[in-house]
Amino acid sequence: MRRPPTTQAFVLDELRRSIVSGELSPGQPIRQDTIAAGLGVSRVPLREALKTLEAEGQVVYQPHRGYSVAELSLADLLEVYRMRELLESEAARVAAERLTDADLTRITDAGQDVEKAAEDGDLVAMIAANRRFHFALLEPSGMPRLLRVVRTLWDATDAYRAVYYNSGTNRARVRREHEAIISAAENGRAEELIHLLAEHRDHAVDALRSTIGEEDHSRR
Repeated sequence: MRRPPTTQAFVLDELRRSIVSGELSPGQPIRQDTIAAGLGVSRVPLREALKTLEAEGQVVYQPHRGYSVAELSLADLLEVYRMRELLESEAARVAAERLTDADLTRITDAGQDVEKAAEDGDLVAMIAANRRFHFALLEPSGMPRLLRVVRTLWDATDAYRAVYYNSGTNRARVRREHEAIISAAENGRAEELIHLLAEHRDHAVDALRSTIGEEDHSRR
């Protein structure tokens, strides 16, 4: 695996991976000395990485208690996915008219990576490939400011994807839905593409609603 260009980026990637893989679970305190020692870095890049994750809503800071992994929240999930619906639908509509053969190759290749990771049961690799798949669809829109916001929304919800992909049924559904999305993209059917992407998001939310809702209820 290629190491990121800066120590802070390396630490940020490792923290994201730990949250997605469940090594750092929701509500778990983050022991900065232990993590810094394990990664072989000082606490300075670790603190900067934690500030980034705090801004994304992936960790929370409490005075005198320090950082901990954010609890999963149904309200947060619904808000993020509503924002994604509005922004991604616009980007997909524009991108569908601009997709080149090279773009379609990137989309298809990422879809195959998702399938392989799903077959292997590698959730971290599946989440990374899934992200490449969706942004390969959206980036041809040529809307970098919009996509920067969308990336922030994705960053904030990787832990939710890990819960969703933990089910073999959900992994199989993702693969089927990706095939339909690729077909719509290949044929330049913009409205169908937008509809399929909306269904794709809705199925994830519906599957997570009961799980996260139960967790929210149990903490009351």
